[in-house]
Amino acid sequence: MEASLEVVILPVSDADESLRFYRDRVGFPVDVDYAPDPGFRVVQLTPPRSTVSIQFGVGLTDAPVGSLRGLYLVVADLEDARRELTDRGVAVGEIRHKDTGGGWRGGLLPGIDPAHGDYASFADFADPDGNMWTLQERGWVERGSRR
Repeated sequence: MEASLEVVILPVSDADESLRFYRDRVGFPVDVDYAPDPGFRVVQLTPPRSTVSIQFGVGLTDAPVGSLRGLYLVVADLEDARRELTDRGVAVGEIRHKDTGGGWRGGLLPGIDPAHGDYASFADFADPDGNMWTLQERGWVERGSRR
């Protein structure tokens, strides 16, 4: 079977508040905002350069509001991404990285991975309802250098 993940539905309490958060603070462009009647509305946004969109609205899911976990946004420069989001008013947790001394066993240390290893550094944020996102660094390139 060939398949592609294209949409993740977020359980939210207020579609307008979520729209303002994801569009204005996180910076996701709006693809669709469709409400043919009061009982149904779909808002779709796609992170820049992503092939997967998020949707929320009215009548889309019966999942508990704020229950989604494990959404990853992969960024090339975690420190810059965190700074950009905090400058836009998003509360982003502190950066942490894998403690790989002696092989990784699940431990984390504060700050960015000194080697900027792919998939080694993280920071978290939540939307207004508590749906949790993780920023993860991959593809970091030192400023002024070329790949």
